[in-house]
Amino acid sequence: MTGKTKDNSMKNIVLTGFMGTGKTEVGRELSRLLGMSFIDIDHEIEKSEGCTITALFASRGEEYFRQVEASIIRQFSSVQGAVISTGGGAVLREENIKTLQSTGVIICLTADLQTILQRTDGHDNRPLLLSADRKARITELLEQRKPFYEKAGTMIDTEGKTPLQVAEEIIEKVSWTK
Repeated sequence: MTGKTKDNSMKNIVLTGFMGTGKTEVGRELSRLLGMSFIDIDHEIEKSEGCTITALFASRGEEYFRQVEASIIRQFSSVQGAVISTGGGAVLREENIKTLQSTGVIICLTADLQTILQRTDGHDNRPLLLSADRKARITELLEQRKPFYEKAGTMIDTEGKTPLQVAEEIIEKVSWTK
């Protein structure tokens, strides 16, 4: 089979999953492989608000951030044929999932606790992990979000895989061709 399948030709591929699972890197690789545009929702939020997500959390709080996130998701889900990387908590709002599913296929990236700890170490741009005990905080958030991630879409483990390998696995799972 060559080209994109008829059913997927204009659909988006939406990447969700916890912080540090590789959504941005895999998304960039996937968009390169498929010749699709890449949209990083967190980046678009920062552009829209004129500040970092950490600063936005500090000045306006998580609830305001989630409202902006939902608005940006609505705005960019109307784009066709894009790879969209969401923030790790986007799945907490049912409206976000419904909006994203209406124009795309959702792939949830996963990794184990140790990998997430390593991948997020030294990053001060993750306000929900600014805690004296990052491991406990990640464990708490993973448990809280697990049911949301599980119903979001196809699960793909990124453990021990390069972004290219994960992107190729996604292409295979959603029956897209390069």
